Amino acid sequence: MDELLKKQLQITACKVRIGIIEGVYSAKCGHPGGSLSIADTLTYLYFAKMHVYPDDPKLPDRDRFVLSKGHTAPALYSVLAHRGFFPVEELKTLRHIDSRLQGHPDMKHIPGVDMSTGSLGQGISAACGMALSAKLTGDTYKVYAILGDGEIEEGEVWEAAMFAAHNKLDNLLAVVDNNNLQIDGKISDVCSPYPIDEKFKAFGWHVITMDAHDFDSIEKAFNEAETVVNQPCVIIQKSVKGKGVSYMENQVSWHGAAPNTEQYEQAMSELKAQLAELEKA
Repeated sequence: MDELLKKQLQITACKVRIGIIEGVYSAKCGHPGGSLSIADTLTYLYFAKMHVYPDDPKLPDRDRFVLSKGHTAPALYSVLAHRGFFPVEELKTLRHIDSRLQGHPDMKHIPGVDMSTGSLGQGISAACGMALSAKLTGDTYKVYAILGDGEIEEGEVWEAAMFAAHNKLDNLLAVVDNNNLQIDGKISDVCSPYPIDEKFKAFGWHVITMDAHDFDSIEKAFNEAETVVNQPCVIIQKSVKGKGVSYMENQVSWHGAAPNTEQYEQAMSELKAQLAELEKA
């Protein structure tokens, strides 16, 4: 990857993480852990890969994105805000009464949101419908979806996987955020979906793996995905839940909890120090 682009993406991803913490702290609730683990991938998608238009969010030829693990909305909101879909300051209204930024994405009220999600398994199903629609109408847009690794314990995910392969949806790219933690603990202990790669292969998908926090690895994975024809593609990203905030990393307790004032100040101090280091490098 071009070094200048990589630096810009790293800086933006750090700002996205700051926005996640700002939002969850202001709401006094939310899901910071899984939001932080997908921050780099979302940053890459919205700032280096997808064709999206903040000034005209519903433009028909835009690429579509579905956050199938909808509870990590703080990450999507932060990326959308930094991409220019709405003011960054609005992130502080997360989950407030009368705010359009509620606990799960709402396609009716939030610019840039293509699908309302929250019930796990339904997002990837909707993404399949979008991809099939493009095939039927001859449109060239691509459909991207991010799923949680706990989410893929849902049977509906595998119905969607079978549907996508049967219809040869090579315009669909799913990302499984494999941080190995869900609300009740390690996915390997709760209801193990491993081996994730072999399951998707058995369902007829092209499978790629990547380091979710290395932009060279991310770009390589997405570039490979673009070469795949006649079958859907899934990227299994190895990630760290709570990435970027020391006391949240790999801690299941931060799946759905907000930091108190002291924890918020520590998180912001760490992230702002990372940002300063990146900006001066």
